Order: sequence, then structure tokens, then C-alpha cells
Amino acid sequence: MTTASRAHSFNRAAAQYAASRPSYPSALFGTVEELMGRSLAGARVADVGAGTGIATALLRERGADVIGVEPGDGMAAQFRTALPGVPIVRGDGNALPFAHGSLDLITYAQAWHWTDTARSVPEALRVLRPDGALALWWNIAATDVPWIAAQNERIAHHCGVTPPPAARPDDRRAVRLAGLEGLRVARRQVRWSRTVSLDLHLSNVSSHSAFLVLGEAGTEAFLAEERAVLREVFPDERVEEAYEVDLLVVRG
Repeated sequence: MTTASRAHSFNRAAAQYAASRPSYPSALFGTVEELMGRSLAGARVADVGAGTGIATALLRERGADVIGVEPGDGMAAQFRTALPGVPIVRGDGNALPFAHGSLDLITYAQAWHWTDTARSVPEALRVLRPDGALALWWNIAATDVPWIAAQNERIAHHCGVTPPPAARPDDRRAVRLAGLEGLRVARRQVRWSRTVSLDLHLSNVSSHSAFLVLGEAGTEAFLAEERAVLREVFPDERVEEAYEVDLLVVRG
């Protein structure tokens, strides 16, 4: 299964993605402002790989003049439903549809890993103003929580992939993995959690590309087994999901 196929698998599950994926804590955006050295209010921002608009909506709430960039039909349609007053253009980070030096901030929420960094890094630098910033972040399940670590192992086994390492990469390796070597990069982690129904948690799990490419039969079998396991941990069927947002900010 190619990276492009996995990236585009979200389009057929856009409504599920919008309804079940976690949002981001307010503290994340305060940290972005700290590291970019200005308020988001009035900043010209492009949210690239905007998907259904989860991060876009929060940037707008902070006063940013934000535009979404999304390549997928299904995700863009869901974005327009959720945020009818926010502009969205079709495109991706490998060829940004913006003029040189036109943006204060470019954000990638859960999306940078879908880009070709040999192209997306110079594209970001091209369209940023001299004092602009590039912010990349990922909601990462907190694997120091035992039930989450155990679930990650089950997911990896079912999907035939290598489980993610329990330890986060150090700053130098994180910068290298993101293709940002040689740039001025600051990194922060923001811990947060949310409590959701078991149904919503399982919908969130199955909205990831590893499941979307499996098809319904394989996914439904896993979810039935997972529901039984999690009922032992959460008998009231209220699941506390714990996350650590891993944030990288590049300053020009």
C-alpha cells in the first residue's frame, strides 16, 4: 500500500474523521504563539492538510486570518460543511498555491508526514515572510499509560505493522525525521486528555489509515474484540484518552 493510497483513504471516511478525531488543547496554540514570537490574532495563516478543519477552526478562534489547504475531495467537502465561512483551496504542501513571502504562519496538524520534505520544506520557506514560522504537530497517544501501550501493540499486530517505540525521539532525531535539519527549530510537548464514550473511542481508532486500507471486514473483527477488552478496563464505557502533542516550530 503506497503512502498516497493511505493518505487518500481518509476521503471516504471524512465524516467519521470529523466526528471522532481528537482536537487540540488551547495550550498548544499559546505555545505556537510563544515560539513564533507573535499573536495569532491577525496573522495570515495557511493550515495545510487541513482535512475536516479541526485545527483550522481553532486557529480561527484565536483570531488568525486562516485559509485551509486540502488535496482530498471528501475531506474538503467536510471542511466546507463544518466551516462555511473559511476559505479552502485544493492543494498540498509539495506545491503551495501562495505567492512568495505572503504568509506569517504555515501549520500542519497531523499532516506533515504525508509530504515529500525535499519539496515541502523549500515550499514553506518560499511562501513565508522573513519573520514567519512553520508549525508542525501531532497528537501522539501517551504510551506511558498502560492500557494505551497495550492497545497500540494489538493494533500493530492486527495491521501488520511495527509498533511505535515507547520512547519519543530526542530533539535532534525528531528534527532529522521531519526533514528540518539545518533550520532553526524549537520543540515542545503539550500533554492533555479527553474522556469519550467507548463507541467514539473505537470510531477514532478505526479512522486511522492503517484501518481504512484494511476494509470493513478486518476492521469490524478487530473492533469487536477491542470493545470486549476495553470494557474490562472501562466498565462504564467512558474512555480517558491521553495524548502528548509533539510540536516543532521553524522560525525564518
